[in-house]
Amino acid sequence: ALSGCTKPVLVIGSQATLEPGQIEELQESVRRLGLPTYLGGMARGLLGKDDPLQLRHKRGKALKEADLVIIAGFPFDFRLGYGRSINKKSVLISANRSATDLKKNRRPTHAFRCDPGRFLKMLASRFTSTSQTWRGWFDTLQSREDQRDSEITAMASDTGEYVNPVTAVQALESAMSDDAVMVVDGGDFVATAAYVVKPRAPLSWLDPGVFGTLGVGGGFALGAALKHPGKEVWLIWGDGSSAYSLAEFDTFLRHQLPVIAVVGTDASWAQIAREQVEMLG
Repeated sequence: ALSGCTKPVLVIGSQATLEPGQIEELQESVRRLGLPTYLGGMARGLLGKDDPLQLRHKRGKALKEADLVIIAGFPFDFRLGYGRSINKKSVLISANRSATDLKKNRRPTHAFRCDPGRFLKMLASRFTSTSQTWRGWFDTLQSREDQRDSEITAMASDTGEYVNPVTAVQALESAMSDDAVMVVDGGDFVATAAYVVKPRAPLSWLDPGVFGTLGVGGGFALGAALKHPGKEVWLIWGDGSSAYSLAEFDTFLRHQLPVIAVVGTDASWAQIAREQVEMLG
């Protein structure tokens, strides 16, 4: 299927990173496959900050046009339009540890119940990349990437009475060290950060997960600081979510853990106010 396609897309989710000792091999395998790659969940940062294979914007449009899609460790949930955002005529390959998530909402052409990280390693060992065949497709996707980055830059130039959140997270991106670990805990402010800041390395992005379990920030930052002494640990909080674990700063102080926290304060449950009130009244 890979050898015959002209517009492939690879989407990697959290499940592919569940074997931390195999992360470097997984990185090498993804690069050997040479596919346009989108990373989600805990897989963010898998290819580092600026890998040419990695794309961050316009994933939905790419999935609509692709003729082959590999979904590795990512369920067909709302983030993928319950499978409806993927071209109906494409060859769809799904690798998932869960028999339910493997086929729920969208039945793949080929379904593999397995560890998605090991699946990608095995696939890469049997396939010689024909990435030059996909050069035009890469160029199209990169053009959209550049256009979206330009739009984000333009958004950051808007000024008003309060701090522009896009400008704020651009400043964070510039200030972070190249080995920083990021913990994000919140809704609207974190969603803004997610399309601006670039995770530096594998397993360096921790978030509340698909169910939005706000409040994990303090604990995640504590764990990250203990696991990576000497590295910068940044905790990006929404003002609502910060209230759940702000008291952990007492813990950080007692154990001399230099966590850096930034709170996006808009005095609102903004993700609800901006989307759900409009949709549901």
